[in-house]
Amino acid sequence: MALPTLLNTRSPLAGAAAQRATLASLPLARTFESAAAAAGYDPLTTTSVSILQMNVGKRCNQACHHCHVDAGPDRTEVMPADVVDACLRFLEASDIPTLDITGGAPELHPSFRDIVRRARAAGRHVIDRCNLTITRLPAYSDLPEFLAEQEVEVIASLPSFTSRQTDAQRGEGVFDDSIAALQHFNTLGYGVEGSGLLLNLVTNPVGAFLPGSQASLEADWKRELKRRHGITFNRLYTITNMPISRFLQFLLDSGNLQAYMDRLVAAFNPAAVEGLMCRYTLSVGWDGRLYDCDFNQMIDLGTAAEAPQTIFEATPESLAARRITIGPHCFGCTAGAGSSCGGATT
Repeated sequence: MALPTLLNTRSPLAGAAAQRATLASLPLARTFESAAAAAGYDPLTTTSVSILQMNVGKRCNQACHHCHVDAGPDRTEVMPADVVDACLRFLEASDIPTLDITGGAPELHPSFRDIVRRARAAGRHVIDRCNLTITRLPAYSDLPEFLAEQEVEVIASLPSFTSRQTDAQRGEGVFDDSIAALQHFNTLGYGVEGSGLLLNLVTNPVGAFLPGSQASLEADWKRELKRRHGITFNRLYTITNMPISRFLQFLLDSGNLQAYMDRLVAAFNPAAVEGLMCRYTLSVGWDGRLYDCDFNQMIDLGTAAEAPQTIFEATPESLAARRITIGPHCFGCTAGAGSSCGGATT
C-alpha cells in the first residue's frame, strides 16, 4: 500500500508556507545568501536557460518516503492543456535545447506522449524522469518502446541496487518491478554502449546524510547491477535529500532536522555554486507558475519579482540573467560535491 501523502494526512507540512517557516526558524551558522556571496555570487543569478523543466503534476503510482513533491496516487494536480501548450510554444520559440519532463509520474499525464512528440518534432532533446514501476502497469507496458522510438533520454530513480533499501524507501515490491523494468529497457538498447539511447539512474541516500562519491558509487552500481541482474546503464547521478516535504517531516519526526541542516551548512562547497541547476534551468509548475528549480517549486518560492511569474508571460530574454530566489534549503545543493537534477555539480 502506498504511503499516504502529507496532504492526505492533513500534516501542517503539506503547506509550503509551513515548510518555509520551519526552515527559517532554525539557527544556522550563516545564511545561504552570505555563503553564495563569499563564493563570489552576490547576487546569485542565472546564465541562460538551457533546460525547460515541466512538472506536469503530482499524480504518481508510488508514494515514497523521501519525495520532495509529496506526490502519490491520491494527488489530483495535473497540468491543464493551456499550460502544456504555453510551455511548448515557449520552447519552440526559443533555442532551449532540452525539455525535461517530471512529476509525480510524468507518464500519467494524459498528454505525455503528445508532449514528447511535439518537443521531438521541434528538434529538442527530451528527458523523461521515470520511476520505472510505471512501465509495469498494463496501460503503460508499451511506454519503453515509445520512449525508444522517440529517442528520449530516461533518467530512472532507484534508491539502491539492493531490495531492502529500495523497498524501505519506495514500498514493498518496488525493487523487483524496477529491476524488471530496467531489463526491459536494456532489451530495447537503452544503456547499451553505442545505441544512442541514454539510460541514467539517480539515487539519494536512505537517511539524514550526504551521498557518497558519485564516481565511486557509479562504479559499484555498474558492477553490482551487471553481476546480479545483467543490467547496464550509462550514468549514475547522486542527489542530496532536500529538507522539504516528506523528507522534512522525516527529519522532524526523527529529531534530526537541526543536525542535518548544520551538516549541510558545514559542507558548503563554493565550487558547487557554478553548476547549480537553478542557474540554467527554468521550472514550470503544473499550474503554469515559474520557478528557478523544482525544489523551489515545491515550497512555493517563485521567480524574483522583477522576472515573469508565469509561462504565459515569459520570454527567453526576460528570464536570462535573472536573480535567483534562495532559502536555507539551497544548502542541500551546495553540500559536498553539490547536487542537481543532473547529479553532482563538481
